[in-house]
Amino acid sequence: MNALILVDIQNDFVPGGALAVHEGDMIVPMANALMQQFDLVVATQDWHPPNHGSFASNHDGKEVGEFIELNGLNQILWPNHCVEGSFGAEFVAELETSKINKIFRKGTDPQIDSYSGFFDNGHKKETGLQEYLEERNVWNVYILGLATDYCVKFTALDAKKVGFNVFFVQDASRGVNIQPNDVDLAIQEMQEKGIYVIQSRDLLKS
Repeated sequence: MNALILVDIQNDFVPGGALAVHEGDMIVPMANALMQQFDLVVATQDWHPPNHGSFASNHDGKEVGEFIELNGLNQILWPNHCVEGSFGAEFVAELETSKINKIFRKGTDPQIDSYSGFFDNGHKKETGLQEYLEERNVWNVYILGLATDYCVKFTALDAKKVGFNVFFVQDASRGVNIQPNDVDLAIQEMQEKGIYVIQSRDLLKS
C-alpha cells in the first residue's frame, strides 16, 4: 500500500505564523489534491509544551538562531511556535483534514526536539508512525509539507532508514532556508540516501 505523509501544515509555519515559511500556504491546494489519490493519509503535528527547550525564550540571554546543547544534542533556538492547544499549532484552516486518517504529534517532550515524524532528534522515542504504517502493509510513502530542510527532510530520512520506499514531493513542500542553499542541500542529501524526488503532477491523475 501507498501512504501520504503531510508534515506540519500548521498555522505557525505559514505566512503570519510565529515561524513562517515563505510561501508555506501555497502547498495547501496541492496537499488537498494529492490526498484524493491515496487511501491512507497521515499527518504530523508539532505540539510543543510552553517550556520546550528549543524555544529561545526559555534560555536567558539567548536569541533565536543561536545554538545550545539540549539533552546532549546540538540545538538551534527557535521562536515559540506550535505551542500545544494554541491557534499556531492548529492545522491550516484550508487543509482538508477530513481526509487524514491519523495524526502523529511530535516535539511533546520539553527536553528534546523532534523534527522527524518517526523519532525525536536523539532517536530515543518513537512516535508510533512506523508501527502504524507497517501494520497497514505500507511499502511506499510520499512525503510533503513544511519545512523541506527540517521536518520534511528528517521525516523522509527516517522513513528510508526504517525500510520504506520514500518519495519526496518537491513542489508541494517549502523550506526555511536559514542559509541560502539549505533547501538544495536537503534535497541533495535525500537523493544521496536513495529518496526519490518527484513533483505533484507525477501523482495527480488527469
